[in-house]
Amino acid sequence: MTTKMKTYGERAISLPNKTARELLTLMERKKSNLAVALDVTTKQEFLDIADKVGPHICCLKTHVDILEDFDQDLIDKLKKLQKKHDFIIFEDRKFADIGNTVKHQYSKGIYKIAEWADIVDAHAIPGDGIITGLKEIGLPLNRGLLLLAEMSSKGNLATGAYTEATIEMAKRHKDFVIGFISGKKFNSCEELIIMTPGISLDVSNDDLGQQYKTPRNVIENGSDIIIVGRGIYGKGKDAVIEAQRYRNAGWNAYLEKLES
Repeated sequence: MTTKMKTYGERAISLPNKTARELLTLMERKKSNLAVALDVTTKQEFLDIADKVGPHICCLKTHVDILEDFDQDLIDKLKKLQKKHDFIIFEDRKFADIGNTVKHQYSKGIYKIAEWADIVDAHAIPGDGIITGLKEIGLPLNRGLLLLAEMSSKGNLATGAYTEATIEMAKRHKDFVIGFISGKKFNSCEELIIMTPGISLDVSNDDLGQQYKTPRNVIENGSDIIIVGRGIYGKGKDAVIEAQRYRNAGWNAYLEKLES
């Protein structure tokens, strides 16, 4: 007999990490499994787009180190938008160094990521030490960590034994690791959250090696959150209309899977 798929809200109940529980509960409340990857280089454009897409997303994914005019005022305004629109902030920092170094990268420097990002992510290649270092800073602040188990670019090396080792690392740190960047769910840790980049309703690839899948493709494979960037706010796009379009596509795919 096939076990009925749990809703986001039902899954949230048993998770040990506060941010993971808040994210899944938010998704259920807001009826959105859409994360927008906001990769623009100026503060004003960043804030303008965040305000437009905010009502339609569960998560805003940032790369603050590409902003040419980053300052504390941007973070203050971002946190106000977060409160206004009810979304989680995910800084896509992809930490990849030894534990002592990432601890400082996370909490110090000009960005002070731990002070405002609910979620960050990391490569598993340095071993458990990278999680331990980040956890030392993030866990007392009720933050969460995603591990990069797979990537959406052509020719990437996050496959096979590397992916399996990443999964085992996550299982050893369930108090802080809330899930993976991946294209599919892993049977050995189904409770963890899967976020999937490389989502498009319109194109299948770009000229820099990005390979795209549809929301339905990845939700059927067990993904929980679809990550969309240029498809929402790229040249000639109406960010509000596109955010609504992707939100509907992602949520409908989730509802269909619940009923299957």
